[in-house]
Amino acid sequence: MSAGSIIKSVSAREVSSDRGHPGIEAVVVTANGARGVALATAGLSIGKHEVPFVYDGGTRFAGLGLRGAVRNVEEIIAPTLKGMDATCQREIDQTMIDLDGTEDRSKLGGNSTAAVSAAVLKAAAASLDIPLYAHIGGTRACILPVPCAGAFGGSGRYGGGPVGNNTGDKPSHSFVCYGFSTFSEASYAGWEVSTAFSKLLRERIKVGSVASGYWGIRPGMVKNDRELWAVMAEAISVTNYEGRVGMQIDVAGGTYYDEERHIFKGLFSNDEYTKPELIQFYREMVRDFPFVVLEDALGEEDYEGHAELTRELGIEIVGDDLFTTNPKRLAMGIAVGGGNCMLLKVNQVGTITEAFDAVEMAYRASYGVMPCMSRGEGDALADYVVGLGTAHTREGVGGRFGNRFLEIEAELGRNARFLGKSALKVRWSEVDARLAARK
Repeated sequence: MSAGSIIKSVSAREVSSDRGHPGIEAVVVTANGARGVALATAGLSIGKHEVPFVYDGGTRFAGLGLRGAVRNVEEIIAPTLKGMDATCQREIDQTMIDLDGTEDRSKLGGNSTAAVSAAVLKAAAASLDIPLYAHIGGTRACILPVPCAGAFGGSGRYGGGPVGNNTGDKPSHSFVCYGFSTFSEASYAGWEVSTAFSKLLRERIKVGSVASGYWGIRPGMVKNDRELWAVMAEAISVTNYEGRVGMQIDVAGGTYYDEERHIFKGLFSNDEYTKPELIQFYREMVRDFPFVVLEDALGEEDYEGHAELTRELGIEIVGDDLFTTNPKRLAMGIAVGGGNCMLLKVNQVGTITEAFDAVEMAYRASYGVMPCMSRGEGDALADYVVGLGTAHTREGVGGRFGNRFLEIEAELGRNARFLGKSALKVRWSEVDARLAARK
């Protein structure tokens, strides 16, 4: 135990987030003055198996205020953690789990525990005066990820949807930049293909504005998303990145599922799909367009359906709402081969330790891990990516997140590695054959 890493104080406050509702920010300070600051906020689509957040209710912030969550940190968590060693992450996280005492973190709130847990991780690294990625991964932390560049989001514009908790901002689409030698090269390719896509959208569909890296397509602009996929594929072609840049889609399929009628509605078009019809649609989608990553394609309980897609499509099938970064749910998927990659969001499960345990389980089962920065992690997620050696990530081109990768790449110098195609759980022979057939 180092005296400098002893926790001196833990505090929290309610802050603004880019999700349209507040987040909770935790600050952990150690004896030698090191600070760790972390934010936890909810995402656009929320899996029903994620740990629940504590909200205030009432009318303030439409019920999403976090004064109660802040009190949980300052009045319950903080006094208990004071005096513990910030470098003992597992002990600290287990202490918070025990303090909560519920199966799903519903007493203290997954937002409270996740924010404090991540702040402890950062404070520990700072107290040791080492980069966060090195604190997480040690000398093995040297792999820069295949990044994604945002394209467009929002099939909620189509009639009949959204259902469930969908906001209309899903599915979201990105370009996956895999066929390069370094992260810097991949990042530049992401900028180049995104720029071409923006130009083509203006020409083809007369889109006029962009926000948060994703184009929002309003009602009536297109009849179905295949029109937009064609523009994405054209952008890849005109930049000469065929076979080096692919397409990714986060469907959030469960948010379009009508449980009473057993159909998916408002997804990709005005059409309605039974599960078999939607699976056939995915076969055709992958045949006709260079998709390499498909996330949450079906319902969030449908391990068997995702297993069928994994066997048939030959691309990376990612579980977000399907797994919720939860070792128990991931084990259920692994048992039947449901998916081949887990999306990583610490705030879905409540602590760093539980999230990293899920990562280890995924690796043991030869599953990929794709971190996503939708829950307030900010540019620190880049350190998670490199520290855990996930080799690919959602987003990553541009902004503070992308800049942090460039910074880490420069720090690592000649020790930096970039895995390219092998970072993805893709049967490349099948994907390359489909690309050749399209030509």
